[in-house]
Amino acid sequence: MQVTNFLRHHFRHFNAAALIDAADGYNKHLADGGKMMITLAGAMSTAELGIQLAELIRQDKVQIISCTGANLEEDIFNLVAHDFYERVPHYRDLTAADETALLKRHMNRVTDTCIPEEEAMRRIEHTVLKFWEKADKAGESYFPHEFFYQILLSGELEQYYQIDPKNSWMLAAAEKNLPIICPGWEDSTLGNIYAGHVMTGDVQNVHTMRTGIQYMMYLADWYTAQATHDSKVGFFQIGGGIAGDFPICVVPMLHQDLGRHEVPLWGYFCQISDSTTSYGSYSGAVPNEKITWGKLGEHTPKYIIESDATIVAPLVFAIVLGQ
Repeated sequence: MQVTNFLRHHFRHFNAAALIDAADGYNKHLADGGKMMITLAGAMSTAELGIQLAELIRQDKVQIISCTGANLEEDIFNLVAHDFYERVPHYRDLTAADETALLKRHMNRVTDTCIPEEEAMRRIEHTVLKFWEKADKAGESYFPHEFFYQILLSGELEQYYQIDPKNSWMLAAAEKNLPIICPGWEDSTLGNIYAGHVMTGDVQNVHTMRTGIQYMMYLADWYTAQATHDSKVGFFQIGGGIAGDFPICVVPMLHQDLGRHEVPLWGYFCQISDSTTSYGSYSGAVPNEKITWGKLGEHTPKYIIESDATIVAPLVFAIVLGQ
């Protein structure tokens, strides 16, 4: 427990202390029989959070994930094209001409990391299109994450693996058949590609891909079945945006729109955020605001760590994993 011991010795005040409190709260929530949702905004898959997240999945320390379409696909891009990625540590100094040069090389920049179009995006497109077309011709429909599970478990991509597979959180999730919520999947590279294939007629039925409203219905039933007063569901939010706002709303929806008043509120809440608390910002809202929306209760354990998630999340997960 070298990492954990270091953190407990040095992280004593301010955001550092909040990190320790949040990690201890996470462990207590699980020890008390609770379940945990982790939400992924930003580009956490490209930041290789999968190194820790995959282990959390294998150890049953997360029971459901909500993420953007980008995080869903970018873990797999990294799995099959890692050797072709390029780091740009001087990204703050790039000129418009420098960015244009990257564009001409088909290198898509995410802060200091460039994702190669051909080896990552097009390689996955060639494979996923076959699964889309097969489902379309059979009159079947699946969620975005379910298509990825089919592809990963088929073994078709194994020939392209360029990282240790144990560091892919999507592969770990597929092996567990972990529930995933992916709101706004359309706002992703493969979402754009799917729209293109529907427009060209490669996929005849746009509803071959199940999306947002169906995800909320799926989450509502999952939460109703899993959340009890003896086994509440916690909410560990990395960043803000739709990955966090969409799933946390399931509780007020269950209470106010479906009348399932016996379903408990979220039983734990933590957010890692670098968003400034400001007027009207969901990402910058303090946790207590969620009480007024019927998401959290007065006595729900609540934590906020105001820092960079690429630094903080692996440290919290190290404590949860006892590393």
